[in-house]
Amino acid sequence: MFDIEYKGGNGVIIATKQIAAMTDPKLSVVGLKDMKVKDAVEIATEDRFKLNDDSARLIVEGPGEYEVGDFSITGVAATRHIDTPHDEKKSTIYRIEVGDVRIALLGNIASQLNEEQLEALGVVDILILPVGGGGYTLDATSAAALTRQVDPKAVIPIHYADEALKYEVPQDSVDLFVKELGAPVEKTAKYKVKSGLALPTVLTTVEIARS
Repeated sequence: MFDIEYKGGNGVIIATKQIAAMTDPKLSVVGLKDMKVKDAVEIATEDRFKLNDDSARLIVEGPGEYEVGDFSITGVAATRHIDTPHDEKKSTIYRIEVGDVRIALLGNIASQLNEEQLEALGVVDILILPVGGGGYTLDATSAAALTRQVDPKAVIPIHYADEALKYEVPQDSVDLFVKELGAPVEKTAKYKVKSGLALPTVLTTVEIARS
């Protein structure tokens, strides 16, 4: 049905045969080449991670409901990890539906989701979230706790230590998250999802190699 690739930072590609969605494609903020979003859906969890490329089929950059190609997308405002609950919500979390599979995409957000946000995400099959910590984003402990709160079938960790990337602050390794969550691990170069029925029956950490 679709594939998921990891490009580094918060950059992920979710691709069906007809269309691709690219999350936080401005990878130059972490020292990589920006993703090419021509004819794709550009999804940004924060303003500074977006390209605003006119060649994109659609630019999704905040709360709201969006329908494009094989994707049904809902954005909900969220507080960034570096902000306080009283600050303006400058991040967006997303529910992305592809066929019968429901994906939750979280950026550099605070360590807890409120009831309204959890209700908006609903039942989640695949959770994608940063785990590197360093006071910048979710760390291994908070990411594991949030994973249990969302209760997906598969969780894909992103935004963790990588020698090829230049993060603003040091990031912990993905191994810390894997250890903290304690779920079975599947390592792959590209996560291929055939259908909702083909997903793991117990919570599984899917570690996708950066491509």
